[in-house]
Amino acid sequence: MGITVKNATEMMGKDVFTNKGSFCGKVVDLSVDLTKFRVDSLVIEASRGSFLANVVGGKKGVIIPYRLVDNVSDVVIIKHITPTMPEEPASSSEEQTGIMGF
Repeated sequence: MGITVKNATEMMGKDVFTNKGSFCGKVVDLSVDLTKFRVDSLVIEASRGSFLANVVGGKKGVIIPYRLVDNVSDVVIIKHITPTMPEEPASSSEEQTGIMGF
């Protein structure tokens, strides 16, 4: 069962927290699969000093696959992201989680 929202604009500007209570930033955009009429991913701008800013380093934000979203209400709750150090120079952690920094 998926998480539903009445309107896509309902998600814009909402604060994003992990399910462990860490503040990540705000929803600034989203990607929609028009063939299936559902949200594919959220673009989250990492707020300075937030948990997400520490995870992504110098990046401005990340693209989170919608499958990592737990709840959308007054705030957006996503699954907690555990930073891992890739063993190879290639971004293997992005491939595993589907999270991409920008």
